[in-house]
Amino acid sequence: MKQLLDDPWQGIENKFPVGAKLKGRVTNITDYGAFVELEPGIEGLIHVSEMSWTKKNVHPGKIVSTSQEVEVQVLEVDPVKRRISLGLKQTMRNPWEQFVEKYPPGTEVEGEVKNKTEFGLFLGLDGDVDGMVHLSDLDWKRPGEQVIEEYKKGDKVKAQVLDVDVEKERISLGIKQLEADPFAEPGDLKRNAVVTTEVTEVKENGIDVKIVGTEFTAFIKRNDLARDRSEQRPERFAVGQKVDARVTQFDKKARKVGVSIKALEVAEEKEAIAQYGSSDSGATLGDILGTALKQREKKDD
Repeated sequence: MKQLLDDPWQGIENKFPVGAKLKGRVTNITDYGAFVELEPGIEGLIHVSEMSWTKKNVHPGKIVSTSQEVEVQVLEVDPVKRRISLGLKQTMRNPWEQFVEKYPPGTEVEGEVKNKTEFGLFLGLDGDVDGMVHLSDLDWKRPGEQVIEEYKKGDKVKAQVLDVDVEKERISLGIKQLEADPFAEPGDLKRNAVVTTEVTEVKENGIDVKIVGTEFTAFIKRNDLARDRSEQRPERFAVGQKVDARVTQFDKKARKVGVSIKALEVAEEKEAIAQYGSSDSGATLGDILGTALKQREKKDD
């Protein structure tokens, strides 16, 4: 009977209820955690996973030291196995909760590039937490696999907070969201619109162009370079040359703009025939187009 009364583990779950916060002294440090003496004869273990919110792969000896007095929280009590599980990080505020309070979704933040992966960029943020910019959130117009090559470790980068999942300890960031989505407000750019483009690169199978006055780019393939097959030669164009074209595709979902010089020439030909010629007029196509050209030049003057 005396032995039962002297057993310090008797009724231990009442003495150290789960959730209670108390102070103890670190008595031993191992690879898997630190032992804390709560009272003479009673020790609990802080497992390495419960030592820090953000330091996941460090030795416990880098977080606490022997004989150090620490505040801990009781996580579990097993009087049969004589084990008490303790948490050190639970006595501190969850840094992801603090982060989302200070930087809610939509807020602009700045962080340092800590890592580059096949998924995106990892940025070190305020509060010693990391956020990830997925490849798809790097740029509105260019593929993420291409854009990510422009970043290197140590770069200071601005981004927008997209989402914070406190439970999963994840912060989603976006760099492209700092600028307006060009497809959301394209202005006058729409299908069948006539635009002026500037040649940015001449290729064997077509030309790359930028639509003047916008951030949109497009590729005009060889058979769209002219109505006449003999003129469908990319080499007749030069970088920097301005060329009018017709918008044949404006797909917000696919985020793609298509333009065609051929489509513009065909449309202008139809318009010219409708205005200056008819099937029984006897005028040749060359005559009709010549008249249309003269009328346009008069209008321009």
